Amino acid sequence: MGTTLYITNLFPLTRSWSYALTSGLTASFLSPMVSVGKNRYSVTDLLLLSGLLLGWIVLSGVAANFLKLRILQVTRIGTGSQDAVAAIVKYLLIILGTIAILQVWGIDLTSLTILFSALGVGIGFGFQDIAKNFGSGLILLFERPIQVGDFVNVGNLEGTVVRIGARSTVLRTLDRVSIIVPNSRFLEKEVINWNYENPLSRVRIPVGVAYGCDISAVKTALLKAPQGHPEVLATPAPIVFFLGFGDSSLNFELRVWINEPMNQYRIKSDLFFRIEELFREHQIEIPFPQRDLHLRSGSLPLVLSPELESFLGKDSSLS
Repeated sequence: MGTTLYITNLFPLTRSWSYALTSGLTASFLSPMVSVGKNRYSVTDLLLLSGLLLGWIVLSGVAANFLKLRILQVTRIGTGSQDAVAAIVKYLLIILGTIAILQVWGIDLTSLTILFSALGVGIGFGFQDIAKNFGSGLILLFERPIQVGDFVNVGNLEGTVVRIGARSTVLRTLDRVSIIVPNSRFLEKEVINWNYENPLSRVRIPVGVAYGCDISAVKTALLKAPQGHPEVLATPAPIVFFLGFGDSSLNFELRVWINEPMNQYRIKSDLFFRIEELFREHQIEIPFPQRDLHLRSGSLPLVLSPELESFLGKDSSLS
């Protein structure tokens, strides 16, 4: 652009065009074009104001992160409380700073009443989901039914809470995949929080054995399976339940307690491996599904139509 203007200024014919274009652009950017209350603002003023507001938003985020990482961690409060305090401070700084900048800039906020009213109508109709998720985020931050680090199930999603934001919450699944979940889902649906107040939880291992097996040996083998596992708690002690008589098996269930719910699937797998090994040592059979088929002998009544009987009779006489 600068090279083009320099070349056009070298020639008398194009110099006047360049001067007119430059003057028009300068006037359009510097002359007042937008009226707010009693004041008029140019495009340059609005760009500068936008830059100040954007800079203040970034600075508020930096201040909130500094508060969380440098100050709140020293207090040793929970991670969820740190995120809640940092988020509240960030939004307060943004709101108060925006009001201060607009006042210093000479914009009377009372003159923006119509604009705010229109914005409220827009939020009510066009942005109701955003407003709902934002309100849900504030409830999650204050009531704290879930916190960062909790292992939760919401709908068909399962994972560890990584971050709770104003509009959404980030879950990290066991496959290390991050899923962004709208905050409203945590208030509208049933949520299983494995770490809520107490991370202690029970794991159930169902097992079926063949009829005729020694059930005392089955119980002994099942109680021996969790022994020595580093993630299975000794207190409360593991317990075995005889659930009943199935179609082709005697059904048992081993129940153990753990304090790391996120590892429950790996612990179940370890226990299944160990149970299969112990069953082979004690010669305990795990049956295949069986079905008995009973056949009854006898004669079936066979009735022929008159036409078919006459046809068969003619055929026998010809032979």
